[in-house]
Amino acid sequence: MKQQLATLVLAIAAATPALAAPKTFTLDSNHSFPRFSYSHFGYSIQMSRFDKTSGSVVLDKAARTGAVDVVIDTKSVNTGAAIFNEHIQGEDFLDTERYPTATFKSTRVVFDGDKPARIEGNLTLKGVSKPVTLTVTSFQAMPHPMLKKDAIGANAYGVVKRSDFNMGKYAPNVSDEVRIDIAIEAIRQ
Repeated sequence: MKQQLATLVLAIAAATPALAAPKTFTLDSNHSFPRFSYSHFGYSIQMSRFDKTSGSVVLDKAARTGAVDVVIDTKSVNTGAAIFNEHIQGEDFLDTERYPTATFKSTRVVFDGDKPARIEGNLTLKGVSKPVTLTVTSFQAMPHPMLKKDAIGANAYGVVKRSDFNMGKYAPNVSDEVRIDIAIEAIRQ
């Protein structure tokens, strides 16, 4: 009996290194950009982005678990026009003087097979936190061809209401619903 138990313990110990462990990836700020789009009086869908983003992704593909933590520099908003950047940074919208960052922290990553399909979490914007689900539309995990390190990349989107974050000015003429798209690339540390 002791020998069988010892054999079982050794078998489990030998198998343990074969199990994948969580890997931590740091966002590549040159290839990670949150964008947002909204209807402008019904004339067009306006698209803007944030130029400075940081954060990390923890991924355990074998266990099908993960965590996402993204920090957005709201002062880096880029609408394509300097005067409009200032307008969006004002008190009626991002209020970047009081709230210079926005964050997304996952609470759950849902997998479809071996790839993330949904990321549930909390978006904090202008001091208000609300649950948001991001739908993952693409995901890639492979060694980075130039950096020679493991890397991941993904695209995901979700929809929020500006008014939920105390930014509802001009709604409904400027749509209350805003689509958030995020493209990320991250390198293993």
